[in-house]
Amino acid sequence: MRHCKHWKSYALLDCADGLRLERWGDILLIRPDPQVIWTGRQSPLWAKAHARYTRSKSGGGQWEFLRSMPEQWETNYRDLKFHVKPMGFKHTGLFPEQAVNWDLLDEHIRKQNKQIKILNLFAYTGGATLACLAAGAHVTHVDASKGMVQRARENAALSRLADKPVRWIVDDCVKFAQREVRRENRYDVILLDPPSYGRGPGGEVWQLGAELDGFLDLCVKLLEPNGMLLLNSYSAEFSPGVMAHLLARKFVPQLGGEVGCEEIGLPVESTGLVLPCGSTAIWRGTS
Repeated sequence: MRHCKHWKSYALLDCADGLRLERWGDILLIRPDPQVIWTGRQSPLWAKAHARYTRSKSGGGQWEFLRSMPEQWETNYRDLKFHVKPMGFKHTGLFPEQAVNWDLLDEHIRKQNKQIKILNLFAYTGGATLACLAAGAHVTHVDASKGMVQRARENAALSRLADKPVRWIVDDCVKFAQREVRRENRYDVILLDPPSYGRGPGGEVWQLGAELDGFLDLCVKLLEPNGMLLLNSYSAEFSPGVMAHLLARKFVPQLGGEVGCEEIGLPVESTGLVLPCGSTAIWRGTS
């Protein structure tokens, strides 16, 4: 399992009883996590949380604010800066475990002897986009949510990256990829972090299990032979091995290269253990 060791402004303090206790700067948040099936809270800081997200029996949920706190505040990872705040579906606008993939992308980009083109699909609030821009890449950032793309633009400005070569696009990712195939555009790196379920700006329905296999066929046509594709998922049905199998079937017969896969996670301060937080599979072409 890969996990990030460089966070300063974020920490997973403890996790138990189906919940995470997290520090975002000076703010402590309690959020649900279905993988935390054990009991026994270790940290005394649970009682000092500023807010807690509670799920309802109907499947939704809401934030309960326990202490005075700002509506929005700033956090940073190395030189990257982000606005975070309590949002719907327990989100904060940032997935801190993804920093380990930001570092991987930074290293990959800086090894190239040219400015490479990156396509970031389902790009959310731009964590990976900012990491790639800071490393010197040209990025096409695509997400179906106008609000999330706007937050990504704000994060880029906050990180002093707004003048870097980036295209901000609000569109259904499948439709955008189809148009890029017709245009015969190619990318050196494609990033995919698709939701289990989602809707496009025109009401298009995305279901990961039904759509991903066909979507990867488009990605094969969009990648340079010596490129890289990084696929991340939080869906329980997509283990690292399943994702690697998908990539190996799609990419290796046509483009060669190799596939690897791992879980990604977050270190837990109270126990020294690492909490699994998702799966990543990577195809790399022939150098």
